Amino acid sequence: MTDAVNKIEQPREPTRRDFLYICTGMATLVGSAAFLWPFIDGMQPSADVAALAAVEIDISLIEPGHRITIKWRGKPVFIVHRTDAMVAQAREDDGNPDLIDPITDGERAPRPEWLILVGVCTHLGCIPLGQKDSDPRGPYGGWFCPCHGSIYDTSGRVRKGPAPRNLQVPPYAFLEDGRIRIG
Repeated sequence: MTDAVNKIEQPREPTRRDFLYICTGMATLVGSAAFLWPFIDGMQPSADVAALAAVEIDISLIEPGHRITIKWRGKPVFIVHRTDAMVAQAREDDGNPDLIDPITDGERAPRPEWLILVGVCTHLGCIPLGQKDSDPRGPYGGWFCPCHGSIYDTSGRVRKGPAPRNLQVPPYAFLEDGRIRIG
């Protein structure tokens, strides 16, 4: 029994087998990383999508009462240069108890003459009509989604139909009087 207690294990010398285990493990790690990299890299947004992350628009040529549509992140964005009558109508409807998603026009359009919205219906993702002069706009003068009948007012707030929320306001900033950056 005293021999077992007095016996202290000595560290063993590395062998050729230990070296082969380490080399095999490292080769497996490097091979796995090389195999998985194309899949991981494929999850990055493509160059054309990354380029559309922010868009600058010259809005100085848009006349009051006119509407244009641009593309941002693959979605249509409605830009409206509102007339005084359109702004007055939108502000008048701020206190309306019939609003499905009650948000004031001032919160949606910090500069009242400019309204900028993502042109995708919040019900099922359709694109509402109302950007062209010949399009139906519904009784509130905004946009009309013909797929399921959602009606939006001149501030992009849902007034009737199955849409649960107002048209989304994208993040944007006025760079100078005639330019905005969306995104």
